[in-house]
Amino acid sequence: MKANSVGWFEIYVENMPRAKAFYENVFGKQLEPLKTPDSADDLEMYSFPGDMQTYGANGALVKMPGYPSGKNSVLVYFSCEDCAVEESRVESNGGKIEKNKFSIDQYGFISLVFDTEGNKFGLHSLK
Repeated sequence: MKANSVGWFEIYVENMPRAKAFYENVFGKQLEPLKTPDSADDLEMYSFPGDMQTYGANGALVKMPGYPSGKNSVLVYFSCEDCAVEESRVESNGGKIEKNKFSIDQYGFISLVFDTEGNKFGLHSLK
């Protein structure tokens, strides 16, 4: 079976309750705690809902000492039915909009936004 290049993503955060609330409110979905090794008492992870056997990559919010948020150059795009809907929830939940929904021609539309931790991410939709 041919696989996509990305198999998992992690978004590093410094304030887990704030970040978790932001993503749950923007996407209207509950994040689930991930069991971490007993040796990693200071590691906290919450996964986005998904099925590892279906199309696309799943991922998690991660809080780990020594790995601050907002300082990387990888951009994750979340799939949406209409990215304007999720974009409309960003600022009211403490995030920032960098670029409102715009066309990327036959590939659909995207919005570029920041979460409460300073991480930039994208929203993508076909309409």
